[in-house]
Amino acid sequence: MKKTKNNIVQILKNLLDSNKLNEIKNGIKELIKNLDNFTSEFSDSPKNDLSINKKYFKKELDQIIETKTIERTKYYINRLIKGMTEIRTGKINDINLNRWKEYDDIITDSLWVLDKRDKTGVHSAEYWGNFIPQIPNQFLKRFTKKNDWVLDTFLGSGTTLIECQRLKRNGVGIELQEDVVNLAKRNIDKEKKNSSSKIKVIHADSTKLDYKKELEKIGIDSVQFLIMHPPYWDIIKFSDDEKDLSNATSINEFLTLFGKVIDKTFPILDKGRFLAVVIGDKYLNGEWIPLGFYTMQEVLKRSYKLKSTIVKNFEDTTAKRNQKALWRYRALVGGFYIFKHEYIFLFQKK
Repeated sequence: MKKTKNNIVQILKNLLDSNKLNEIKNGIKELIKNLDNFTSEFSDSPKNDLSINKKYFKKELDQIIETKTIERTKYYINRLIKGMTEIRTGKINDINLNRWKEYDDIITDSLWVLDKRDKTGVHSAEYWGNFIPQIPNQFLKRFTKKNDWVLDTFLGSGTTLIECQRLKRNGVGIELQEDVVNLAKRNIDKEKKNSSSKIKVIHADSTKLDYKKELEKIGIDSVQFLIMHPPYWDIIKFSDDEKDLSNATSINEFLTLFGKVIDKTFPILDKGRFLAVVIGDKYLNGEWIPLGFYTMQEVLKRSYKLKSTIVKNFEDTTAKRNQKALWRYRALVGGFYIFKHEYIFLFQKK
C-alpha cells in the first residue's frame, strides 16, 4: 500500500524527538531510499494544495544530510514540515513562500534572456508587434492572484488575455483596430476550453475610454494589475488611424497620448498594485532616441514609483532575420549598435 504525505510528516516529526545527529541522518537516508513508496503525494510543479514536488523534496532531504550540527538539522526538518503542512502567501500573488524554492520557473533577475517565444496553444507570432507570452505569464504569476482582474490597454492579438485564461485570472483588453479586435477574440475563444476566467475585449481608443464606466458594466470597480505594450512610436505603423499612437507626428505627441492612457487608468488600479510597461527605443536621423526612458519618465510624473527596470533580449524581426550581415555592415559604417533589447519597466502605485 502506498504511503501518504501524512506518513512522511510523521516520520520527520519522529526524527525531531531524537538528540543524536547520526540517528536523525540515518532516518533521513532511509526516507530517501524509500521515496518511491510515497508517490501518491508527489507532483511535477508547485501547487497550493500542498502536494509535494519530488525533486524539491529530495533536495531538501539532501540538504539535511549535509548539515553539521543538530540545531541546523532540526531547523531544516522543521522548515520542511512547515512547507508540507502550511501555506503562506503574500497579498499580491499565490506563491507559497514556505515552498519558494519550487518556483524555479519564475524569473527574479533584471536580465531576461528568452531564446524562444511560447507557441503552445493558440500563441503565435502572426501579429506583427505582439510581445512574447512569457512576459504576461511572468507578471501574472508574480503580481496577481487567481481571480484577480488584469487590464491590457494595447491588447493586440490577445496574448495577455490568453495567459489570463491559462492562469485563472480575469482580464480586460482594449484594442483600437476592429480587425485586430476580431483576431484577438478568435484567439481567446480557441484557448477558452476549460477556462473559468472572465474575459472582456473592448473595441475602443485607450486614450479616451471611460474605464470606470466599462468596469461597472462588468461588475467591478478596479483592477489589480495593469500591463501596457504600446507601439514603439512609428517603428511599426499599425494602421492609418490618426488616433493610433504609431501615427503620432512627434515624440512629444506620442508621449502626450501615452500619458493620457496612464491618467485614465490610474484611478482604477488598486493602491499598492503594479503596472508593467513594455517598450523599446528607436533611431531617428542617425540618432538613438531613448523612447523607453522617455516613457518611463512619463509614468513617473504620476503617483507611481519605479520598482524595476528589466532588460529583455529582442528577437530578430522577420524583416531583419535574413539581413544580419547587411545590418552589421550598416552598424559598422554608421557608428551605431543594432537593437537587441527592449525594456520592461515595473511600477507600483503609491
